[in-house]
Amino acid sequence: MNNKKDYFEKLVNEAVLALPEKIKKAVDNAAFVVEDETRRKKIGEISIKRNEVLVGLYEGIPKIKRDDGYFGVLPDKITIFRKPIEGLSGGNEEKLKDLVNETVWHEVGHHLGLDDEEIKILERKRQ
Repeated sequence: MNNKKDYFEKLVNEAVLALPEKIKKAVDNAAFVVEDETRRKKIGEISIKRNEVLVGLYEGIPKIKRDDGYFGVLPDKITIFRKPIEGLSGGNEEKLKDLVNETVWHEVGHHLGLDDEEIKILERKRQ
């Protein structure tokens, strides 16, 4: 790998590929993007509190809200933020991988139409 960002993008790709087959098949019209940091404007829009860290963000139309008029729409965007996740990992390689996997799983859950509480329940079952 050339640098940290290349390595991080590789981890995100691996996390997407590691999703259960049923989930991967359910993901539709979504693009995964890695950004270094959260955009300040976006933090204000989604009401992140001062002590919270945004590690991932789903922007789009959840699958359960799509109807017959859903066509010709730009892909949903699932953004994984590199620097906040690296900071939370404390330099621990395994923790970094776990955080990337958890973040991808969480944001895909939003894409599928789940809210935070439903995602937490599924995360507990998954572990």
